Amino acid sequence: MLTDAAVAGPPRVVIAAPASGQGKTTVATGLMAALTARGLRVSPHKVGPDYIDPGYHALACGRRGRNLDPFLVGEERIAPLFAHGAHAADIAVVEGVMGLYDGAAGRADFASTAHVARLLRAPVVLVVDARSQGRSIAALVHGFATFDPGVDLAGVVLNRVGTERHEEILRDALAPLGIPVLGVLGRHDTIAKPSRHLGLVPVAERRTEAVATVAELGELVRTSVDLDAIERIARAAGPLRTDAWEPACGTAGFGDSARPRIAVAGGAAFTFGYAETPELLRAAGADVCTFDPLRDERLPDGVCGLVIGGGFPEVYAAELSANQPLRTAVADLASHGGAIAAECAGLLYLARSLDGAPMCGVLPADARMTERLTLGYREAVAASDSVLAAEGAVVRGHEFHRTAVTPGAGAQAAWQWDAPAPAQAGGPRGRGGAAAESRRTPLGEPVAPRREGFVVGRVHASYLHTHWAGNPDAARRFVAAAGRAATRA
Repeated sequence: MLTDAAVAGPPRVVIAAPASGQGKTTVATGLMAALTARGLRVSPHKVGPDYIDPGYHALACGRRGRNLDPFLVGEERIAPLFAHGAHAADIAVVEGVMGLYDGAAGRADFASTAHVARLLRAPVVLVVDARSQGRSIAALVHGFATFDPGVDLAGVVLNRVGTERHEEILRDALAPLGIPVLGVLGRHDTIAKPSRHLGLVPVAERRTEAVATVAELGELVRTSVDLDAIERIARAAGPLRTDAWEPACGTAGFGDSARPRIAVAGGAAFTFGYAETPELLRAAGADVCTFDPLRDERLPDGVCGLVIGGGFPEVYAAELSANQPLRTAVADLASHGGAIAAECAGLLYLARSLDGAPMCGVLPADARMTERLTLGYREAVAASDSVLAAEGAVVRGHEFHRTAVTPGAGAQAAWQWDAPAPAQAGGPRGRGGAAAESRRTPLGEPVAPRREGFVVGRVHASYLHTHWAGNPDAARRFVAAAGRAATRA
């Protein structure tokens, strides 16, 4: 039964932009910090699969940043996941992804910022880079405000405004639209947000500097944006008829003394993970702890399962390789039937080598950095029975990496999906008959089945990032497999 709070939902606002690079992260993170400094409990959210921005959001708000991605979890779970993350918050700030209407390729605006704003019945504030623009900015904002009547564009923040005269020209142009200018930011290039090949540098790699950056962003927004107006807009959000998502998925019959212990990798090399993953593991009956492959020379006591998510192991290959005691411990756990789920960076760590540096040697594969970016959403089918999925199960995920693996013999593939031929570099190549190869994409490209990742015993390793809230059976299966490993030990 829906409670009054569930029906109303917390005050909320979405920070969007016409395109990437306009200043969304600057304004969203600064707004979170400024509202928190006002004494509000701010719930931070990010549209899309990105792992890095939520780390900065968490610094700004003092609570875990959470992702909202309709492709990964299904649109029906967006409002419940939002309500779960925003529990007891005074206000929620949702940072968008790319341009306001940019969604999954070939699916209109599905999984876009606009899509999530509609699902949350949340007003949108548009951040516009005003460099080299005058009166034309009115045409741009008018287009974004009228393109979709279901999106409530409640205000604009102008970014990178050069002079007072420039600001005057912009305000005069926008005045006839009736869309308020909520803030004006100058060209503050001194606020550094270091980036590398996959985006911003994660908070865990530069925490001291990141804290200072977030504080600067908060002060910039406090002095440049009408926070009272933002609060009024957030409070005007429509009723949100939903109950909060619950991670409960059954304890698989484990007693308090028999709960399998699962360690989640962390530290600077493994920063990519969703907040709901450990919640689902605990709900499935696990005792969850953490470990840092850069610093810890042994696994936590009693561990029978590992979750090794994404990050930047290529940046830390030498340090990870130098920690031979832990590499040996991970390999021993795998050889003795421990359950391991590894995504992207975790896949590289489990390989025999990464750019020539020895890794754990759990997988018959060698990895290397490349110049090619592999990026995109995937709808995958489990190619093998594994600790995460039954063969034939369909899951949704995304890839985002500049590495490739050269597989050896002795492993089954983890996933299979259709990709324009030839298949991209990845896990083992495999099945696909003439019928499969004769299919075509909407653009007329031949389609070939791509088999990716590795299943070796109770080890599942893949480039594919998944959000377990969209596939809760993964947590149940994984905890059950870890429990069987614990019993065997």
